[in-house]
Amino acid sequence: MTCSDGTPPGHIIILNGAPRSGKSSIVEVIQADFDGVWLNLGVDAHVRHIMPARYRPGIGLRPGGERPDIEPLVPRLYAALYASIAEHSRRGLNVVAEFGHHDAYSRPLGILADCARLLTGLPALLVGVRCPLDVVMRRRLAEGPERRRDYVAIAAGAPIPAPVVAWQEHVHRPGIYDLEVDTSTNSPEACAEEIRQLLSRPMVHPTAFERLASTG
Repeated sequence: MTCSDGTPPGHIIILNGAPRSGKSSIVEVIQADFDGVWLNLGVDAHVRHIMPARYRPGIGLRPGGERPDIEPLVPRLYAALYASIAEHSRRGLNVVAEFGHHDAYSRPLGILADCARLLTGLPALLVGVRCPLDVVMRRRLAEGPERRRDYVAIAAGAPIPAPVVAWQEHVHRPGIYDLEVDTSTNSPEACAEEIRQLLSRPMVHPTAFERLASTG
């Protein structure tokens, strides 16, 4: 597949993991160090800068069915965003985006499979970003109050909040990936390098999105 001007489509890297798993740090390295232009079309930019306040967290809706009133909007938001990701690629632009995909809404919505179908025929890589719960909690506790206010309240020595546990339980289902990285044992630079190495292998064809597109 080539773009209308004969150039190849841009690469797509989707990072999937729980909040504080280290996705954004990897995105920063990719944008700074990878060849070419890499546009970040992930959840943080979407929720903070695009989504009206009364509909937040939008596609950042946590597992557990907390906002059934806005759930009907979430599949359409994801579909529009993934369609935009696909169009950027078709115009020869590279995209990196971080998400926390899950299907633990008040009822299953099958969003990830629908998103995968929108990327059919494009060079899209799905990367699972792993991080143990204890490390996630340390990162949350280390944050200042200005960053914590958008998330669940936490305190040292207190029980782990249920939404934090739910993310760990649901974000990697079904767990179909082209690559998995662990940010508790590797730096963002090392994780990005693993992704770069995979992209540099011309004989390796990513299959995660193809497999997901056939489900649901």
